[in-house]
Amino acid sequence: MLRLHDTLTRQVREVEPREPPRLRMYSCGPTVYRSVHIGNLRTYLLADWIKRVARSQGWQVMHVKNITDVGHMRQEMAERGGDKVIAAALAAGKSPAEIAGEFEAEFHRAEAMLGIEPADVFPRATDHVPQMVALVERLLERGLAYTVDGTVYFDTAAQPAYGALSGNSLEQLQRAAGAEPDPAKRHPADFTLWRQAEPGRQLMVWDSPFGRGYPGWHIECSAMSMAYLGEEIDLHTGGVDNIFPHHEDELAQSEGATSTTFVRHWVHGQHLLADGVKMAKSQGNVYTVQDLLDRGFDPLAFRYLCATVRYGTRLNFTLASLAAAQRGLQRLRQLASRDDGAADPARVLTLADAVQAALEDNLDLPRALAQVWTFARARDLSGATRRAGLLQADAWLGLGLEQPFPALPDPGSWRTLADSRTQERRQGDFPRADAARVSLLNLGVVPEDGPGETAYRVASALDRRHGLISSPLEVADQRGEPDLGEISVSIVSNGYPDDLARCVASIQRYRGEHSVEILIVDNDSKDVAPRLQRLAQEDSSIQTFHADHQLGEGAARNATLRAARGELILILDTGVELTGDCFTPLLMLLRDPEIGAVGRWGALSRDMREFVDAETIDVDAIDGYCLAFKRGRLQETGLFDERYRFYRLLDFNYSLTLRSLGLKQHRVADLPVIMHQHRGWEETDPDERERLSRLNFRRFFERWHHRPDLLLSADPAASVHS
Repeated sequence: MLRLHDTLTRQVREVEPREPPRLRMYSCGPTVYRSVHIGNLRTYLLADWIKRVARSQGWQVMHVKNITDVGHMRQEMAERGGDKVIAAALAAGKSPAEIAGEFEAEFHRAEAMLGIEPADVFPRATDHVPQMVALVERLLERGLAYTVDGTVYFDTAAQPAYGALSGNSLEQLQRAAGAEPDPAKRHPADFTLWRQAEPGRQLMVWDSPFGRGYPGWHIECSAMSMAYLGEEIDLHTGGVDNIFPHHEDELAQSEGATSTTFVRHWVHGQHLLADGVKMAKSQGNVYTVQDLLDRGFDPLAFRYLCATVRYGTRLNFTLASLAAAQRGLQRLRQLASRDDGAADPARVLTLADAVQAALEDNLDLPRALAQVWTFARARDLSGATRRAGLLQADAWLGLGLEQPFPALPDPGSWRTLADSRTQERRQGDFPRADAARVSLLNLGVVPEDGPGETAYRVASALDRRHGLISSPLEVADQRGEPDLGEISVSIVSNGYPDDLARCVASIQRYRGEHSVEILIVDNDSKDVAPRLQRLAQEDSSIQTFHADHQLGEGAARNATLRAARGELILILDTGVELTGDCFTPLLMLLRDPEIGAVGRWGALSRDMREFVDAETIDVDAIDGYCLAFKRGRLQETGLFDERYRFYRLLDFNYSLTLRSLGLKQHRVADLPVIMHQHRGWEETDPDERERLSRLNFRRFFERWHHRPDLLLSADPAASVHS
């Protein structure tokens, strides 16, 4: 029988429908004001796999997945009049209904491309406001809610079990000051059931007994689930970020209104990380299914990747891991494409039993996938047996193994070249063999070299994207190697090719007799690549790295730091232009063993919370627009912290790392450089800029708040030169 981890009891329990063989299942669906990203879709894949296994138990699954087209209303948003759906509609010059309809349709297409079977019902929040109002009235009648100036709040203190799902107590929430600071609340943890419309709000408001307004975030799911599944749900799915406050509040208000168990089994999937941090728009590391398609990936390769880890485990998504998943998926499809010989039903049944047993054991997808691979690689199977077994297992896995494996081009167009390459490899002429491999790729064929022979498959769009990096780890690490020159200039280009060309030209103009290498990362910017290619062709000192996706600021910098071979490293923003020889003074200053970093601009702080531009020589931190330090310091400090995906504080974090080693930071006021526009900051949406900066600040403050001794202000005797 199917056993899953229940978030409420914190145990793996057998799923027991209240009225077998019917299984009532509810999933928190998307808020349709922007494209759904693959982090969201991992959670929807979890629900799809559960549903496929549940049907194998003989259950009739009734699955409801809501569409939130009102907006996840939090108090701080309401105070700004910031309904997400309305904001997106106004920005696009459309009505809320139009914008929600477009993103809902996109969501359904994305699910279909991942093989996610549609839910039986997709209720929209805007169609169920009367049910929400009725539920709020029930809570008021039971004394579990109260009204303040037309806004209705749930009284968490009146619900003794509040906090059981998330493990939060009211005392803990009191100390944390609550998620929704609101003086009208009786307790910080109280949450909004119905909010009075703020002055001037005309869109998406409804009349109610409490006044004209709109529903809170949590009441929507309670009302919609009860409308289609009744007052008790067998199984409720979502992501771990839904546990608190959304599902905690949903549980409290539902059981408060009905006095019965709301959900028999809560199942939550863990976060999808991207480049090591949670995938979120505020992190700048979001991928949609369309993004995967544009990069040459089969969307079902993402489904395969998700199947390689347990749903309760975080999955670190990279394009490199997705490429590996796509190769595995292609190989399985190739094995499933052969149907020679007679099928052996007993072998097929053995595989089916093993896969089902793994999936019934808390949805152990990695074990199920391992069983599939063991079967697929067995040498004593006929093609028909292998195909039948793989397709039987795929009824649970949903990887599209029935899709035809693409045929190779006519051998006449590539076989001679392939044979020549094989001969070159045997003779050890690997440079020519590598060149032949690129030629084969351009002909649509990928050679896969094995121990005894080379197999060939059709090249995908992904295969043709050679020469790109997904991570700084793909750049050879030269930090332990001796210096080959004086200066390595590190530049990360996020677009704006004219800015890049101006910055590079100024380096070339003023490097004089100095030995300077220029390391440039094209951070997945299509308009920069052609210009960068020309620059590299014209100047052999330029080394380029082309990212296959937008690396965070820290990761992009690390690609250059790993490759650098200069005595010192000079980090420049593309907005910086040299107006004279800055290399000589930097080299002279950094040969002082007491100095950790120097640059044109610096900052001071008294509390680690706020840094102000400095006019002094000694500073607490050097700005990353123009930051220089000895390459050898990387052996002591390590590379930059890649969790910093956005300017700024990456530079200040490194400066304080150097200060923690007892090293000074010097601002060079007369360094011959000027700063033009810092477009990465100025051309980012202000709200998004604020979110990204807030994330960086939390990370920075957590790391350094206990080290006020590192600040110059902590030492009255410190010499701070003007």
